[in-house]
Amino acid sequence: MAAYSDEERDTVRSAAFGAVALVSKADPGFFAMFKESMAGSKAFTTASPELQELLKSGGMPNLPKGDSDEIDKSILSSVERAVAILQQKGPDEVEGFRAVVVDACNKVAEASKGVAPAETEAIGKVKSALGVS
Repeated sequence: MAAYSDEERDTVRSAAFGAVALVSKADPGFFAMFKESMAGSKAFTTASPELQELLKSGGMPNLPKGDSDEIDKSILSSVERAVAILQQKGPDEVEGFRAVVVDACNKVAEASKGVAPAETEAIGKVKSALGVS
């Protein structure tokens, strides 16, 4: 596994968990949040051991603060930065990262009462930031 700085690890971890949070907040609901967070976390367990190590290291991810638009922009920017970091340091992990984040976002959207249009839109934004069509 490539050597990542603490900042790079934080970026990758925050991007993955931020993407899940972005989809979850697209269709808010107190009880849905619990189902969705469990579904997203479970999806991350399918990542390669190297990606799991990146996602687990360093404790809780740093999620942005601010109004809804600022949070969305910050999360999507961190997703783009995470892809760039992986392309540079762990090119073998880029596709796996993309796949596990998309899968986690889909599982979050499906976790409570089906997929809402706002969740579909949020997933599209995440896919765009990941470079996935």
